[in-house]
Amino acid sequence: MADTGEQGKPARSAERQGRLTAVLALATLISAFGSSFQYGYNVAVINSPAPFMQNFYNVTFLERYGAPMENNLLTRLWSLSVFMYPLGGFFGSLLVATLVNKLGRKGTLLFNNIFSIVPAIMMGVSQLAKSYEIIIVARFIVGVCAGLSSNVVPMYLGELSPKNLRGAIGIIPQLFITIGILSAQVLGIRNILGNSTGWTLMLGLTGIPALIELLLLPFFPESPRYTLIQRGDKTTAKKALQRLRGWADVAEELSEMRLEDRSEKAEGRFSVLSLLSKRSLRWQLVSVVVMNMGQQLSGVNAIYYYADSIYSNAGVAQNHLQYVTVGTGAVNVIMTIAAVFIVEALGRRILLLCGFGICCGSCLMLTIALHFQGSVTWMSYVSVASVVIYIMGHAIGPSSIPYVLTTEMFRQSARPAAFMVAGSVHWLSNIAVGLLFPFMERGLGPYSFIIFSCVCLQALIYIWLVLPETKNKTFLEVSQMFAKRNKVGLKLGDDGNVKDSKESLQDAWKLTAF
Repeated sequence: MADTGEQGKPARSAERQGRLTAVLALATLISAFGSSFQYGYNVAVINSPAPFMQNFYNVTFLERYGAPMENNLLTRLWSLSVFMYPLGGFFGSLLVATLVNKLGRKGTLLFNNIFSIVPAIMMGVSQLAKSYEIIIVARFIVGVCAGLSSNVVPMYLGELSPKNLRGAIGIIPQLFITIGILSAQVLGIRNILGNSTGWTLMLGLTGIPALIELLLLPFFPESPRYTLIQRGDKTTAKKALQRLRGWADVAEELSEMRLEDRSEKAEGRFSVLSLLSKRSLRWQLVSVVVMNMGQQLSGVNAIYYYADSIYSNAGVAQNHLQYVTVGTGAVNVIMTIAAVFIVEALGRRILLLCGFGICCGSCLMLTIALHFQGSVTWMSYVSVASVVIYIMGHAIGPSSIPYVLTTEMFRQSARPAAFMVAGSVHWLSNIAVGLLFPFMERGLGPYSFIIFSCVCLQALIYIWLVLPETKNKTFLEVSQMFAKRNKVGLKLGDDGNVKDSKESLQDAWKLTAF
């Protein structure tokens, strides 16, 4: 006979620890490959074939107007081609809240494939159509796809996962972003597709993951939390949970969802505007902004921008740079895989602290190495080591953890709006670095990285002082942890009682001042 008494509860709880079922694993892989992979792929896909694409721009202009394109015009058109991707990403992030509330998480991912398949065809036929304008427009559209997928996939997987696996599964989208970048770098090798005849095929391949997702994802469940809390469909939510967990008795998890639903109804549903004004979500929102700004303004794109010149100065031959770039991409993938396996053991907070700390130190080390590189020969190798160490640090924390925490820090109705804010900050910061870094590099040279080091240090201090550990907590438990911080003046002491007013005011001042 089964033990149903109080003594049987611990055994039951241990038995019901969430596991990685086939349905959960396949839903994770299909959504991450179909969406997140494309994001990473399109970040890097035009880097290697850039000379051949620019030559196509020039030849097309010559055939149209009978004169070669001026260098300034070519530079502006190419800059526009690069810039359209993060601009599309920003606009895509603005659509997140509306689409996931109307279409659901899975429904939005399926709909988003339009923004991948259409531009893939456009870019694939651009050379036949003799139109570089098609590429520029297609880059914007595929950027919209990236803006949606970078926010919706972590949200979808976070709501599918049991709490003890949410961190590891939440990093899978970032893992596939790094795999997408590495795939584009490998295909961009001159002997493969990064040449005058293969670049259109290389650009068009982004539609294949979207097509696979469009065909396979409909067979997997929608987010049970969305189905129950926002659609009120208890039967479908229960069936989805049973498929995802691999057992029939999902009453405990359904009960937790209903409790969250009742709590939200008592507090009121959150729109984007109310999210920005609600004091009860103040520190969650600030944390999302700090993490996403820190992720992009920490200099990761500048590091990649600077990498080729650093490797050249270290003695890497020009024709070998593409292989070194692939090696750097492989390091990024390996460290992201490491983060998947250690996030549930170490927690989110420690990975963020370590990651930003490593990036801060690497930027300082890189500044010193670049300054002395002309006079001390071995400093070029220190520069290379600084780049590699920076990429390792960014991969284990700043690159992947913000998506996990954005899912965990907000409850159901506020989560879409939170991801919209997170995505907007992410892409605006990305655009800012892209626009400003060339001027910083021209004016400050190697000292540009001191600014990035300061950004990393500020993010580290914020995380140390403000951000709690969310490992193995339910969404409601995380919300309750932040409620103590948001309710300034009613902070509980160690004894569970309200602190006296003087101590509460001191805490309030510290939080506000920070």
